[in-house]
Amino acid sequence: MKHEITGDNLQMVTLRLASGESVCAEAGAMVNMSGNMQMTTNMKGGLFKGLKRMMTGEGLFMTEFTPQGGEGFVSFAGNVPGKIFTLDLAGNEFIAQKDAFLCSEQGIDLDIAFTKKLRSGAFGGEGFILQRLSGSGKAFLHCCGDIMETTLAPGEVVKVETGLVVGFESTVDYSIALAGGVKTVFFGGEGLFLTTLTGPGKVILQSMDIAKLASSLIPYLPVQHNSSGR
Repeated sequence: MKHEITGDNLQMVTLRLASGESVCAEAGAMVNMSGNMQMTTNMKGGLFKGLKRMMTGEGLFMTEFTPQGGEGFVSFAGNVPGKIFTLDLAGNEFIAQKDAFLCSEQGIDLDIAFTKKLRSGAFGGEGFILQRLSGSGKAFLHCCGDIMETTLAPGEVVKVETGLVVGFESTVDYSIALAGGVKTVFFGGEGLFLTTLTGPGKVILQSMDIAKLASSLIPYLPVQHNSSGR
């Protein structure tokens, strides 16, 4: 499989598949495809895996794309402004926020991962359930805004605003810390808690939180009035 990512902050990934190759994607992510590309919908991994995917915000079914009679292409894009990150797995595991997955090769297994600590799940923004990607092959994650990739040394700590963590290798410890003292919490303009990531391992961050973006647009949305004029 060959791939090409095009665009700036509204990126699209195009996958070129040889005969016999297949990729899986979340429902509704496909942008365009060649005429010989066949789409099939199935519960990858069976009903139990499908139900677990629903717990992470994905659909019960996934769409599989396979070219017929030669090479073909298919393109995918996210549903918010942002960039696409290429993840290469070779038997290792990567933990991602529950709506980051876009598409992957067949060798990638998509499962759920629970945060290790109750407080992390209650206040971490991503909820109790995250996505666990494992296996061998390429996966493509969609990030909101721009991407920052960093590799933490053993014991190295980075604190991130809640909602801006795209994912991290399974060797990274994930927890939540209070954002400073009382004055910082109530008057600092930041969230009540910060996500704390402790190395070793790779960490992927994004510059925009879609929930914060949505809330910032609410004051500018038109207000609908009922027929009585109220």
